[in-house]
Amino acid sequence: MSLKIRVCFGAFLFLFFSMANCAQSQDLKSKFKVIAFFTAKNDLAHISYVHEANKWFPEMAKKYNFAYDSTQNWNNLNAEFLSHYQVVLFLDTRPEDPKQRAAFQKYMETGGGWMGFHFSAFALTPSDVPANWDWYHNQFLGSGQYVSNTWRPTFAILDVEDAKHPATKHLPKAFKSAPNEWYRWENDLRKNPNIDILLSIDSVSFPLGTGPKQSEIWHSGYYPVAWTNKKYKMVYMNMGHNDMDYGKTNKTLSSTFSSEGERQFIIDALLWLGTPTKMSSVK
Repeated sequence: MSLKIRVCFGAFLFLFFSMANCAQSQDLKSKFKVIAFFTAKNDLAHISYVHEANKWFPEMAKKYNFAYDSTQNWNNLNAEFLSHYQVVLFLDTRPEDPKQRAAFQKYMETGGGWMGFHFSAFALTPSDVPANWDWYHNQFLGSGQYVSNTWRPTFAILDVEDAKHPATKHLPKAFKSAPNEWYRWENDLRKNPNIDILLSIDSVSFPLGTGPKQSEIWHSGYYPVAWTNKKYKMVYMNMGHNDMDYGKTNKTLSSTFSSEGERQFIIDALLWLGTPTKMSSVK
């Protein structure tokens, strides 16, 4: 083989493998990008959950080929920053600054995805987290103010209310949750035509909670714990409060991700949120 032919052949091989590597890089490119906002400064149980989530989600990102970032800087909740992400998570709290709230509302109204956990839906007037964001609590979440909770954190049997939703497609009809502090809300979500309830507490869970206050033990009632608003690409779930050894060792006593059903629900919901979908067919 002449020198000229060898050079040409070598150039061809270089170009071929370069193109192959480029194609491989494209295949490995993340399907979508997730940004998780958190505060992690108040309740020990919320802080525990945030630390747990920020370990679990990166592991899932590697397994399911999406990118996961997290930040405590709520000033990043602006149009330019959010334009780089397809899904926003609120791990423990909500934004308080009017500009941040406006940016988030616009993000959701233009097709962004959102997943919120536990305390991110809390609002109560009077409290340190007043009900002063009508769009978020009444239109977006639909739940209104917080009314009461169970105590201590205990597991519940959760019923799948909508088995056809992408977030519940791999779930059994009912499954056991991880220990959690369960919330009751001001509004009856069953009466809101925009709300699709995904999970609720099965009556076999009663009595739910151990007290010591009798009001913290539920004996009956209907309690949705995960739902979506059909007008947006969103999922809220009440889970995200670990059991803690309060006042003694302050150590974490439970793990939100210990429940197989919860893990499956969270990852399927996240994959649904990260998949491009026309708003007219969000459900």
